[in-house]
Amino acid sequence: MILCEIPMGARIIFHGGVGTVTGANFLLDTGSKKVLVDCGILQRERVCETENFAPFPYVPHTIDALIVTHAHADHIGRIPKLVHDGFKGRIYSTAATKDLAALMFDDALKIMTQDVERNGREMLYEKEDAQSALGLWETHEYHQSFTVGDATAEFLDAGHILGSGMVKLTRDGRTILFTGDVGNSPEPILNDTESPEGANYIVMESVYGDRIHEAREERREHLREFVEDVRTRKGVLLIPSFSIERTQILLYELNAMIEEGVMQPIPVYLDAPLAVEITDVFRAHKNLLNQAAQEHFTSGSDPFTFSSLKPTANTGESQAIHQAPNPKIIIAGAGMSSGGRVRAHEKYYLSDKHATILFVGYQVPGSLGRRIQEGAKRIEIDGEHIRIHAHIATLTGYSGHADRDQLLSFVDSAGGSLERVFVTMGEPHSSMFLAQRIRDFLGVEAQVPQAGESYEIDW
Repeated sequence: MILCEIPMGARIIFHGGVGTVTGANFLLDTGSKKVLVDCGILQRERVCETENFAPFPYVPHTIDALIVTHAHADHIGRIPKLVHDGFKGRIYSTAATKDLAALMFDDALKIMTQDVERNGREMLYEKEDAQSALGLWETHEYHQSFTVGDATAEFLDAGHILGSGMVKLTRDGRTILFTGDVGNSPEPILNDTESPEGANYIVMESVYGDRIHEAREERREHLREFVEDVRTRKGVLLIPSFSIERTQILLYELNAMIEEGVMQPIPVYLDAPLAVEITDVFRAHKNLLNQAAQEHFTSGSDPFTFSSLKPTANTGESQAIHQAPNPKIIIAGAGMSSGGRVRAHEKYYLSDKHATILFVGYQVPGSLGRRIQEGAKRIEIDGEHIRIHAHIATLTGYSGHADRDQLLSFVDSAGGSLERVFVTMGEPHSSMFLAQRIRDFLGVEAQVPQAGESYEIDW
């Protein structure tokens, strides 16, 4: 372990989410308490990747608390394993994050069970571990302060997914902020990312630290153009989509275009049972949505449904989609093609020259989605070899992550109190590029930690 010293204070140890986008896992040692921020899986092809079974680099029963920024698997996926291995502290998040995490754990268990049956892999954790984890959970809303050891904590709205919160920890007038994932604000249905103003230290993501998204005014039009293209060709638009947020935003945008009359209805198959359940959580927490989205509910209109939307309840209905007449849209999980029903649709449609596979979210290196996105001509899905003739497209404007310029503006908004930024949760070139921009444009010290590095901070 490398120790980078500054006089006094607490230490941050970077156990995950460095050198890669996924696997967020940061340990804040306050001197009297050990506090984890996030405990996610490394995402590649499968949930049960070998790296996710590795022992934690700390003793779980010595950890006093775990603070969760949001419910994506790369931030929560190893929490049940942490509990299984001995963690007995409190888990803190927003209420929406806990509700979403419960669904995510259950879905991961189903996927792991199938993986065990098909490929003889081991289970990362069991149902009892997930239930035990949820029993340790304590929820707090945005700006509702709570105590962690001798520090005061609160969640700020990250604007990334429903319930996502940046963790602000303050002690003796000194503040450190863990961003989790920073939202791509303004979003169609979420409130904007809040400012880190007053923070002395920021631990932040950098997924798109070296890239910019399409302009806001262009992304809906590009989506409409993809729909009209497959309508003209009487083809299929297949969208691998994350069940949390990307799917709900797509439904919201399609519904809006149909209501506004800029697009005629087209059959939309929502082939993601998890996304259907998660959309219900959005309805239950509609108070967290932005004003425009809430006004739909106030007027009696559900913004996540429309007459041509066809949710599929079981695998029989899922398989029947292939026989349904074209043109049509299929929105299916998982977003990186790492599991779920989208893989069956990819097996069926990737060789179809009339089909378009549209990626709307980040594809981690090593994932099936990334290989398809980068132009592979032949891939293997569950033992079946497929030649790719479908049109492959990417629409980054609907990403849930802030881009290069948004991230720089976010850091700048911290103001004169900011002393140091730790740039994490990105591919190496993205993290290093953003760190250099922070140093060059803002004159703030910025570092890109490596796995296992420990930094002392004056906090």
